Amino acid sequence: MSNDKTDEIAALCADCQMPTYARTATIVRGRGSRVFNPKGNQYLDFTSGISVVALGHAHPAVVEAIKSQAEQLVHSSNLFYNEPVARLSKKLRDVGLGGKCFLANSGAEANEAMIKLARLWGARNGGRYEIVCMRNSFHGRTIATLSATGQTKVQEGFEPLAPGFAFARFNDLESVRAAVTDKTAAVLIECVQGEGGVVPASQEFVSGVRALCDEKGILMLCDEIQCGMGRTGKLWAFENYGVRPDAFTAAKALGGGLPLGALVASPALSDVFGPGSHGSTFGGNPVACAASLAVFKTFETEKVVEGVAAKAEFFRRGVQPLVEKYDGVLELRGSGLLLGLALKEPRAGELLDELRNCGLLACKAGPDVVRFLPPLNVTDDDLQEGVEMLADALDIVFGGDGE
Repeated sequence: MSNDKTDEIAALCADCQMPTYARTATIVRGRGSRVFNPKGNQYLDFTSGISVVALGHAHPAVVEAIKSQAEQLVHSSNLFYNEPVARLSKKLRDVGLGGKCFLANSGAEANEAMIKLARLWGARNGGRYEIVCMRNSFHGRTIATLSATGQTKVQEGFEPLAPGFAFARFNDLESVRAAVTDKTAAVLIECVQGEGGVVPASQEFVSGVRALCDEKGILMLCDEIQCGMGRTGKLWAFENYGVRPDAFTAAKALGGGLPLGALVASPALSDVFGPGSHGSTFGGNPVACAASLAVFKTFETEKVVEGVAAKAEFFRRGVQPLVEKYDGVLELRGSGLLLGLALKEPRAGELLDELRNCGLLACKAGPDVVRFLPPLNVTDDDLQEGVEMLADALDIVFGGDGE
C-alpha cells in the first residue's frame, strides 16, 4: 500500500469520524505480538488492543473458530437458544462463581448490567441502591458507568451524572467503611486500577472489603474487564487475593478480539434478573462466543495463564535497571502482564511517541504512566526486544538524567 493510501485512510478517519480518539498510526494486519503498517513496517505491539488480543494477533485457533462459526450462524438474537452461547455460559459458570451469567457486547455494558443487578437486589433487600466506588477507578463511558467512575476528567461536561454512587479512596479500607450507609447496596472495586495508573489493590484492602461487605450484608462487586482473563497470572485478578466477589464483569480479552462482555454472578444472585428486566440484541453473539471458547481452550492447552508470572518477571528484570538509571522514572508497577512505568512528570505522551519511533507500541494510563499490555503468550525474545526499545526511548526522553 502506498504512502498516498496511508494518508487517505488517516484523512478519511479524520473527516468522517467524530474526533474521540488521538490516533497515531495506521495498522493493516497483525500476527502474534506484531502489527504492520501499510508500508510493511512492523511494530512490537505491547497494547494488545488495550488488553483484548491476549493470545496475540490472528491466533490460529481463534481465527478458525470465527471462520467456522460464521459459516454456520452469525446471529439469531436472544429469542432463541444456540450452542456457542450455551457452551460459553457453562464455561463462565465453571471458571467463575458457580452461578449464571449475562452476556453483553462490551465492558461498559457488562458493568451497566452489574449496576442494575445490584440495584434490583438492593430494592428487594431494604430499599438499598447506592454503590460505593473508588476514586481513580474506570468503569466505562455510558452515563451510569461514567457516574461510577472516579475520575472527574472523563465526567466533565456530561453532568448531571446519575445519582446513587458514593466514592472512597482506593486501598483505604476506613474510607470505604465511612462511605457505607443504610442505603448502600454494594462496593465496586478493580483489583488493579488499569486506567487509574496501573495501581494494584493491597491484600489488606481486598480482604477488608470482602469482610466489610459480609458484615454489612451488602454485595462485593469486581470489575475484571482489564485485569481479568489471565492478565495478572490468575484467570481472575481477585483470585490473587483469596476472595470471591458476589458478582464480577469480564470483557476485552473475553472475546478473543471480538466484542463480548459478561456479568458473572454467584448462585445467590443468579435469578435476580427475570424475563424483561434486562436484555441485549447482540449480547452473546454466536461468533464472539465461539471465539471466546477458543481462547479458553487455548489457555488450557497451551498453559498460557500459568506462564504469565515468569514472563512478567522476565520483563521486570529487564526494565528495573532502566528505572534505576533515569531520574525521570519513578517505578515499574502493576500485576502480571498489566504493568505501568510511572514517571515523575507528566511526560507519558512524549515517551509513547519515542517508543513508537523505536518500533514499540504502548498506551497511557494517565499523563505520567506508560502502560504495557503484551500478549499473554509473548515470547521472551519479544519481551527482550521490547526492553531494548524502551531503553532507546528512555535515553532520548530522559538521557540528560542518566548517571
